[in-house]
Amino acid sequence: MVTEETLRALALSFPDTVEQPHFEKTSFRTKKKIFATYAALDKRVCLKLSEIDQSVFCSFDKSIVYPVPNKWGKQGWTLFELTLIEKEMLADALATAYKEVTKKK
Repeated sequence: MVTEETLRALALSFPDTVEQPHFEKTSFRTKKKIFATYAALDKRVCLKLSEIDQSVFCSFDKSIVYPVPNKWGKQGWTLFELTLIEKEMLADALATAYKEVTKKK
């Protein structure tokens, strides 16, 4: 299980990352690009992954990690249940999402 405080510390550990509101959620951004959002009521974090990384993380357990069930999910946005995921896996997923939005096109 990962707490909100642990999520925040992990997300803000990346260079140039800021925390900002995003509608009813909290977002973590780097250079104005969102790589993670957190829904406190649902205790879920949503990360921007590539399609390949999304399939890798989702293969762990689809009740813990799964694509957003709409067009956003097809773009790589992936939900992680904070009450069920281990800190190490979330740290890896956050690093992957951060790299996804900061990579050169």
